[in-house]
Amino acid sequence: MTQEPHGVHDYADDPRNADILVSVNGELKHRDEASVSVFESGYILGDGVWEGLRVSNGGIAFLDVHLKRLYAGAKAIAMDIGLSPEELTQRLFDCLNANGMTDGVHIRLMVTRGIKKTPYQGPRFTIGKPTIVIIPEYKAPVAQVIERGQKLFTVHVRRTGPAEQDQKLNSHSKLNCILACIQADEAGADEALMLDPDGFVATCNSTHFFIVRDGEVWTSPPEYCLGGITRGNIIRICREANIPVFEKRFSLFDVYSADEAFLTGTFAGVSPIREVDGRTIETLNGPVSKRISALYKELVHNSLTPIA
Repeated sequence: MTQEPHGVHDYADDPRNADILVSVNGELKHRDEASVSVFESGYILGDGVWEGLRVSNGGIAFLDVHLKRLYAGAKAIAMDIGLSPEELTQRLFDCLNANGMTDGVHIRLMVTRGIKKTPYQGPRFTIGKPTIVIIPEYKAPVAQVIERGQKLFTVHVRRTGPAEQDQKLNSHSKLNCILACIQADEAGADEALMLDPDGFVATCNSTHFFIVRDGEVWTSPPEYCLGGITRGNIIRICREANIPVFEKRFSLFDVYSADEAFLTGTFAGVSPIREVDGRTIETLNGPVSKRISALYKELVHNSLTPIA
């Protein structure tokens, strides 16, 4: 039985997605025929990096920043993608053009280390080049879900520091976030709020977290969260618009008594929060959140790399 949409990543079903073409190492295949080997490093080990990209009004938003993060992550795990950023961009364009896609599309771009001779973690057992998969889908957030606000639950699963797994690495290995997501789902929440090892607020399982107090925008410092593209753009927007913004440690006390709170991510942009751990946030989609959301939409429009 199909569940009713409730979270920030739920989307309206689109029948066009039944016949999308997926790019697998440059070959375009119907979604029902697109596949990789069971010996693929991503399947066996979660060994790879990925990006989520948004297509709007004939272009890809913040493409250069996303590719910079992708290549930095690949370098960090000693993986040569095998294509230049320009070549990878053209492959993205080829996939979109083959599908006739220009707007309202979300892309999952995945680069994993490639086929293994045998199921073992050592990169030296990899055969050939990395596997590059591009999945474009028509996806739009469910408007009523965004408007009613998100419900968060603070989970016991913590974000780790760089000594365990550097959170700046956008890797396929997401088990800690998956465990956090499961706990939030079981608690009836839309998203998991995760703490750092010392109990301060870190981030959410798949989005970034902001609060507003006395006209100031607060978000956690970068040590325990992904270097989010949208997160960075929100900080940039605030600074350019003279909205006080701080990357600082804060606790659940500050969250429960916040004036406003919102999530950010590539898919849904800025999403208001209505409740955290049973505490109602004072103002749903308040004036600061509304202003930031409007400025972000304008920034997206001005950031597009046209599909060639």
